[in-house]
Amino acid sequence: MPRPLSISLTRTGRVVGALAGILLLATCRPQPGCRPQPGCRPQPRCRPQDESLTSEPAGQTTFYGVASRIRGFDPVMAGDVASALAISRIYEGLLQYAYLKRPYAVEPCLAAALPQVSPDALTYTFSVRRGICFQDDPCFTATQGRGRELTAADFVYSIKRVADLKTGSTGFWAFNDRIVGLDEFRAASADDKLTDYSLAVEGLSALDDYTFQIRLKRPYPQLLWIMTMHYTFAVPREAVDFYGADFVNHPVGTGPYVLKSWKKNYRLEYARNPKWAQTGRIERYPAEGSTGDVAQGLLMDADKPLPLIDRVVQYVIGDTSTMWFMFLKGQFEMSGISRDNWNAVISTEKSLNRDLAAKGIRMFAAPVMETFYIGFNLDDPVVGPNKRLRQALTCAFNSETYVRFYNDRVIRAKGPIPPGIAGFEDQRTPYPFDLTRARSLLAEAGYPGGKDPRTGRRLKLTIDLGNANDPEMRAAVELFADFMGQIGVLIVPVYNNWPAFLERIERRQAQLFRLGWVADYPDAENFLQLFYGPNSSPGPNHSNYRNKDFDALYEKVRVLPESPERTALYRQMAAMVVEDCPWIFEQHPLSYALTHAWLKNYKPHDFPYGMGKYYAIDTEERQAWKAKTSP
Repeated sequence: MPRPLSISLTRTGRVVGALAGILLLATCRPQPGCRPQPGCRPQPRCRPQDESLTSEPAGQTTFYGVASRIRGFDPVMAGDVASALAISRIYEGLLQYAYLKRPYAVEPCLAAALPQVSPDALTYTFSVRRGICFQDDPCFTATQGRGRELTAADFVYSIKRVADLKTGSTGFWAFNDRIVGLDEFRAASADDKLTDYSLAVEGLSALDDYTFQIRLKRPYPQLLWIMTMHYTFAVPREAVDFYGADFVNHPVGTGPYVLKSWKKNYRLEYARNPKWAQTGRIERYPAEGSTGDVAQGLLMDADKPLPLIDRVVQYVIGDTSTMWFMFLKGQFEMSGISRDNWNAVISTEKSLNRDLAAKGIRMFAAPVMETFYIGFNLDDPVVGPNKRLRQALTCAFNSETYVRFYNDRVIRAKGPIPPGIAGFEDQRTPYPFDLTRARSLLAEAGYPGGKDPRTGRRLKLTIDLGNANDPEMRAAVELFADFMGQIGVLIVPVYNNWPAFLERIERRQAQLFRLGWVADYPDAENFLQLFYGPNSSPGPNHSNYRNKDFDALYEKVRVLPESPERTALYRQMAAMVVEDCPWIFEQHPLSYALTHAWLKNYKPHDFPYGMGKYYAIDTEERQAWKAKTSP
């Protein structure tokens, strides 16, 4: 899933984005809702007040954090981490990740159990839990606004929406050429008429109100991971029909929270979903976890009803200094560490500075399954057909300087697959930093000395970015421009806000762009599908890379179960991509998150969607800390 780069954030497990700005580098993996995103520098008059002391609703606990600009709350459009984090507070799917278990494992959510799988691995049958209801909403006119019960038909409808060309979904890559009859449904949605959702899709069936079945064309080993994703979340058709184009602003889900208010680009507020209490629905905190969880206090709330927090308030803040100041005042529960603050926060031994530790602030450091890169739009007439040019720019990228720029919080990426996933290789890249070779390749590409022979001037390339107000991102782009300037190539930044950036790359309007991909599931296939030809924009293959040999291997490998053969093919495919250079591979981050001691049950997670329901806040501890530290 794409995400922007902003080292200052903190994420529940992943960063959002798209190298729209600066990779949310190793430094800041924001938790669900704890991290800033491209966007808006609030004016002093708009900065949030210390609500946790002045307006905390009586008897409620509130989580205060940072969010990013989002496109809205439609699950089919959540192609970025920020939107997915917001959506997963409200919507749910049949499966979810077990919060505490490592290695990662899936478990039932809206399903009564894990699915029954046929011996040929082509049919998955899910039992849908009974008594689960959508939140109350005016869209349910037949019941005077009372949320109705979830049924198997809701999953049929929701996956059809992902396939419907008219929704413009960013998620069809997850189902493309996978489910019997779904591609035909997609083709039928291409005309100007309203899409007919009554058209049968052979591979999607509601056998009865509580039995949902998927039939595949061929084995899909990643399907259980896919069923945890927001693209498969249950959406009621009544809401889509009732709100029409405005549905994106009116989420109606079964999840632990409802959207109470949304001031775009400024503030989001979620409240506990009252439907759970009305219907007697009880979800519980896990009673077992991984090694070390007991010692870290992660099982103190075992078996307690969820969610453990009543209210979530988040602010969109683009200024890292403002974010840091508010975290230090206790106005946010979590924070990342910006590049500028790094030396003041982290000791030379990479531990938390003593003053912050003495205040009860905790640091969590962990590798993350993310790869950040500068992408080339291969549909562009200059960079697309000229592999030597792309290779030259790759050789001009000074990785040692780049890593130092990020306080050694990243490692240079040598390919698309990050550490921790089968298929990753820490081998020497065929295109390392080498200015002599870069100049030679540039001459072979037709631009000796960086001069464009058509104009006699320096070759000028544009790079699209999404964090327009992030000073760290701007500094990183200036560094990249300096790298390319060493071989005579002029880089011109094009600054966008995050939604506009995503639209430009999905419409193939960018020449170069800066982006990051966060694993949707722990399998190298999720990174390699970014180069599969049929996944070209508006799909996740934003470089619009096409290689028939790669595509043939991808079609072979995607049906294989985990095995040494599959891992070997993953490495072969990664090597093909490295040779063709559709990306300049920048880095794999290491995540550093800071939390106040009163935030309980926090555990870094690569797939943080919906994980906020497990967090707890000790409000008395928070108030005592603020009373002690306030001037």
